[in-house]
Amino acid sequence: MINGLRQIRGFVQKELGYETTGHDYTHIERVVSLAKLILKGERADESLVIIAAYLHDVSDDKVTTNPAAKRKAIADQLIGVGYDDAFVGKVFEIIDNMSYSANLKTHHQLSIEGQIVQDADRLDAIGAIGIARTFYFGGHFGEIMYNPRIMPRTGMDKAEYRKRGTVINHFYEKLFKLKDQMNTPTAKKIAEHRQQVMQDFVGEFVDEWNGAK
Repeated sequence: MINGLRQIRGFVQKELGYETTGHDYTHIERVVSLAKLILKGERADESLVIIAAYLHDVSDDKVTTNPAAKRKAIADQLIGVGYDDAFVGKVFEIIDNMSYSANLKTHHQLSIEGQIVQDADRLDAIGAIGIARTFYFGGHFGEIMYNPRIMPRTGMDKAEYRKRGTVINHFYEKLFKLKDQMNTPTAKKIAEHRQQVMQDFVGEFVDEWNGAK
C-alpha cells in the first residue's frame, strides 16, 4: 500500500495545503510524525493509524462547509487505492469521534489506533506550536486576544463551543485540559512539558497585559 499512501498524502495536501485556520497540511505532517512516535510504545495497526492521522481534518466542519462531500471524497480515495469497506469504516470511526468537540458531552471510547491519533492531534494543539496555532485560529475568525471581563466558559456543548470567545480563554476552555486527557504513556510524557510552556506563556501574557512586567 506504499503507492496508496502516497496518493492519500497527495489528496490531503491538495485539500488542506492552503487551509488558513491552523489545520493545514503542515499540521497533518506533525500529527503523523507524533503518531509514529507514539506507535513505538503501542501495539496497534500502523496502517490504520497513519491513514487516519493523514485524513482526520479533511471533513471537519472547522475547515469545510460541506463535510458530507468531503466524507465521500475520503471514502472514494480509500476505496480507489485498494482499502476495503471494513478499513474505511475504521478510519471514519476514528475521525468522527476523536475531536475535542465530539467528546464535550459524551466520551467516545476509541480503539488503540484512535487513541494514538487523538493523542497526536492533541499534542499539536499544545506547547509552543499550540500557542501559535491558537492565535492563528483566533485571528482567522476575528477573535479578540484577551478581555479580563470575559470569563472562560464551562459546561459547553458543541454549538456553544463553536461560538467565538477570546484567544486567551481558549487555553482555559480547552488547551489546559488536554494534558489530563491523553491516552498513551508517550503522549502523557510529552504533554507535561508542553503544558508548562503554555502555562508560562499565559502567565507572562496576563502579567504584561496588566503592566506587572
